[in-house]
Formats: sequence, structure tokens, C-alpha cells
Amino acid sequence: MTNAAERTARIALVGDRSPDVASHARIPLLLDALAERDRLVLDAYWIPSEEAAAEDAVSGFDAVWVLPGSPYRSEEGVLAAIRTARVTGIPFLGTCGGFQHALLEYARDVCGLARVAHAENDPDADDFLIEPLACSLVGHEGVVTIEPGSLAQSVIGSERTVERYFCAYGPSRHLDTLRAHGLRFSGYDEDGHVRIVELPEHPFFLASLFQPELSGDGSRPHPMVRALARAAVAQAARREPQPAG
Repeated sequence: MTNAAERTARIALVGDRSPDVASHARIPLLLDALAERDRLVLDAYWIPSEEAAAEDAVSGFDAVWVLPGSPYRSEEGVLAAIRTARVTGIPFLGTCGGFQHALLEYARDVCGLARVAHAENDPDADDFLIEPLACSLVGHEGVVTIEPGSLAQSVIGSERTVERYFCAYGPSRHLDTLRAHGLRFSGYDEDGHVRIVELPEHPFFLASLFQPELSGDGSRPHPMVRALARAAVAQAARREPQPAG
């Protein structure tokens, strides 16, 4: 008989999978490394952004990872997946575009900033939360300083890390409002710009503008990826066992 502890953790990989996105190509390597090196076995399912818009599209999963690759074909779908993970306590990781849309979802649904927009998705909007960066971070590597006592610090194990980016958009306005409504900014670049956010009241909710999936050669998963996998396995162990067929 299968018990809850033996249930394989299921992770939803939300994004529009493409061979042209380097981080997407890394996912199979990372999943293999997690299983072989860390004994963290994940049953991964890709969910295109349009399908993520369906009600309960990710609600049965043990973790949700919104991957890079914006502009997504469906902003609505990505935001719906993030909302479900945030509200129902599913472990969540957002990287690059996932980070940007995690902020967008929080601004709209928690802070009441219904009209804020992502400039890549809606360039004619009146109020941007996510705008083009003054200096593009495509292909950039830089230092990130992490707040002591944060989830990010406990996961990465340091208050300083060097990370890789591949993005041209980032948060600009309304950050004080997001902070006032409970979102924690826990990592900053050398110029003081937000690069990591987390949600303290959530079991595991972490997002970064950098792409931890691009760390190294993929054979040693970044601590943030390992932490998500551990959170997914723990979530699976808490669920009811699946009945035998």
C-alpha cells in the first residue's frame, strides 16, 4: 500500500516551453540532478500559459514554478497560477518573468492596484509596475546582497551571492505599497534595486529577477531550486495518499 510519504511530488512548470529559452533547456538536467544528488524526485508537468488560466489548473500540484520566457502568451494564465499558489499555500518559485508577474499579481490582487501593468505586455498602459530596466541585464552577472534572517538567506546560506540574469524588465513604482501589504524585499543588487522577494506568511514563496536555473552547468542545482524541490516533497508528504488503481 502506498502511503503519503511515498507519493512522488508533482511540480507545475508554468510557461511557454521553447527550445530557444536557455532556462527551459536546463530543466531536464536539473530534475535529473535533484533526483540523483539530493534524492528529491519530482514529477514535472509543463503547463502553457493559456492552460494555466483554467480554474484549478495548478491546484493539485505540490509546487509551482513560473519560469522565464516572457512575454507569455497569456498574462492572465500566469497570474492565475501565481494567485492559486499564493492563496492556497502551494510552494512557489518565480524566476525572471515569474518574478515580474509575482509582483504584478500581488499589486493587483492584494494591494488593490488594479490598473498597474507590465510594460512588455501592455506598452500603452498609464501606470507601470514593471518597466524596461535602465540598463538591460541580458547576459549580465552581478552581486546580490541578501537580507539576514530572510527565507532567501536561509536557502542560499549567505548574505552575498553572484547570479546570472537574462532580462530587460524590472520593478519600478509602487514598491512601498507592496512592502506595506506584506511582501518582503530580501535581495538587492549593487545599486539597491530589488532582485529577490518573498512572502513571510506563506509556507514557501520566493521569486528572483535573476535565473538560478542558469547557475553552473546544471549538474548542481542552485540552492533556490533545491529548496523548492524540498518544499514540494514536504507538501506531497502532507497530502492524502492516492488510492490504488
